Amino acid sequence: MRKLIILSTICLAFLSCSVNEKLQFVSIENIKVLESTSKHVTFTADAFFINPNDIGGELQTDEIKVFINDNEMASVSTESFKVPAKKEFSIPLKTNVPTDSLFSNKSISGLIGSLFSKKVKVQYKGDIKYKVLGFSYTYSIDKTEDVKIKL
Repeated sequence: MRKLIILSTICLAFLSCSVNEKLQFVSIENIKVLESTSKHVTFTADAFFINPNDIGGELQTDEIKVFINDNEMASVSTESFKVPAKKEFSIPLKTNVPTDSLFSNKSISGLIGSLFSKKVKVQYKGDIKYKVLGFSYTYSIDKTEDVKIKL
């Protein structure tokens, strides 16, 4: 009888936690230059989500590409991120772009234009995967923003 009560309690607790809706991707915002040195330029951004469910899960960024002035310069890959239940949250996306790749032949014309306008076009493009209870869903990311650069 005791085992039946314990099993019933566990089943009731598991069934009361529901996954009614998928995680909602809101936007990518706050794209900016965090640091600029002679060896690399560090770009950051925040990916905003809303979890309307009673349980969390985990998010993984798999090879989000970073394009600068329409040229692929780097990729973002992070460790898995724990998703809180019933909350709005953001995950940081941080990448280092080597300075020598900014001055390569494929991006020199765009870089010269950026030096005059003091802006650089940064694009994040790729997938973020959400996993919960053995299910997964992929969110496609494609956000472009002009970022001011300091000389």
